[in-house]
Amino acid sequence: MSRILVLYYSSYGHIGAMAAAIAEGAREAGAEVVVKRVPELVPEAVAQAAGYAPDPTPVATVNELPDYDAIIFGTPTRFGNMASQMKNFLDQTGGLWFQDKLVGKIGSVFTSTGSQHGGQESTILSMHIVLLHLGMLVVGLPYTFKGQMRMDEVTGGSPYGASTLADDGHGGDRRPSANELDGARFQGRHVAALAIALAHGRERLRTPSGG
Repeated sequence: MSRILVLYYSSYGHIGAMAAAIAEGAREAGAEVVVKRVPELVPEAVAQAAGYAPDPTPVATVNELPDYDAIIFGTPTRFGNMASQMKNFLDQTGGLWFQDKLVGKIGSVFTSTGSQHGGQESTILSMHIVLLHLGMLVVGLPYTFKGQMRMDEVTGGSPYGASTLADDGHGGDRRPSANELDGARFQGRHVAALAIALAHGRERLRTPSGG
């Protein structure tokens, strides 16, 4: 069984909700799934004053990343890029990079923004650069998920990865829509299916033929 880590950062729970859907989809495909978050960098008093949502999800360590066949990263967008909490975590993977520990692992990304044009695609693509430097195999959200082509509602989702629109505080707190959660589940299933197939293929290469 392939092991998949859903690793995220979430301030107000939007990415947390998407992470749960990602994990659900991956489990549906038959993978063993672990959900963890990166450490918070904001002082507790500041986070409480800003209304950050409490999150009891266990915190991941950098050294555990090689234990997984695939890692699906989730981060809100900060000015068209990943959140500093996620960047800080990834910046600590230099030792893994030096030892080629993540080469050949599957990497995938999902995100959220406060507006329709808040940098969803640039955030995911900029994270892809990091994953490629680590030697990971980048997987997105293919157009076989037809929900990303909908024109009858405002929705996140692109071929780069699942996403949601969280609103920027001017129009209320928008939670992930049914379509956006469907996209997240699809991405989780897609990554898991590929991870399982890749694991089977590698096992066949290690197993002598014949008998």
